[in-house]
Amino acid sequence: MKKVSIITVTYNCAATLLSTIKSVNQQTARSNIEYIVIDGQSTDNTLEIIHNNEKSIDKWISEPDTGIYDAMNKGLSIANGEWLGFLHADDLFYNNNVIEDLLNQSEQTGCNVVYGNLNYIKTEPSFQVIRYWQSQAFNTSLLKRGWMPPHPTVYLKKDLADKVGQFNTQFKISADYDYMLRLFSNPKAQSLFMDNTMINMRIGGVSNNSLKNIIRKSYEDYKALKNNNIGGLIALFIKNFSKLTQFISKK
Repeated sequence: MKKVSIITVTYNCAATLLSTIKSVNQQTARSNIEYIVIDGQSTDNTLEIIHNNEKSIDKWISEPDTGIYDAMNKGLSIANGEWLGFLHADDLFYNNNVIEDLLNQSEQTGCNVVYGNLNYIKTEPSFQVIRYWQSQAFNTSLLKRGWMPPHPTVYLKKDLADKVGQFNTQFKISADYDYMLRLFSNPKAQSLFMDNTMINMRIGGVSNNSLKNIIRKSYEDYKALKNNNIGGLIALFIKNFSKLTQFISKK
């Protein structure tokens, strides 16, 4: 069993998928990685890229799905690594040592959840940093203040993932937030905050690409807070307000 399963979910992301695959291949701990690609039956040349890079991909699926969270659940269901995490087709590792550092520090501390910091970058070279998501060490009071870690940086052990369950596909935008609430409120979670940048994430996600989606995300975030008995409008306000600091402190 390889130590880390990295799952890439893609749909018509041919323009960026190859750079994501290369980012995985360049990891110094590449031999410890099980790499999985879940494609929603793209209509661009995504499949051509997958076929041309099959030697770098341990498992892949290309079939219709009901959305990104359905695809993410498919990835979780076939992953066999001791650790699980996602690197979507618009994302890149910050450097070549991210997975090696994760394995080394998790072994030293005995944690079962690891997360770090994240850059939001422009989609075109020179990939200028637009926002910097600086996280912090977890304590239980943070969830009631709307806190969540940068979810693309989160890696967790498979046995803990089995306890948390899959992404709730009733959420169309905020299933990742709901998942983080369930994960960090689980008494079995023992987290480690690595205070360094782990992921470069291209801007342009679904949650903030229109006013309609911003409103829907706020509604779904509120619903996730209520469903998990963690908070309500105050937590939601703090969560959204805290994003302003990501522009002020960008690196």
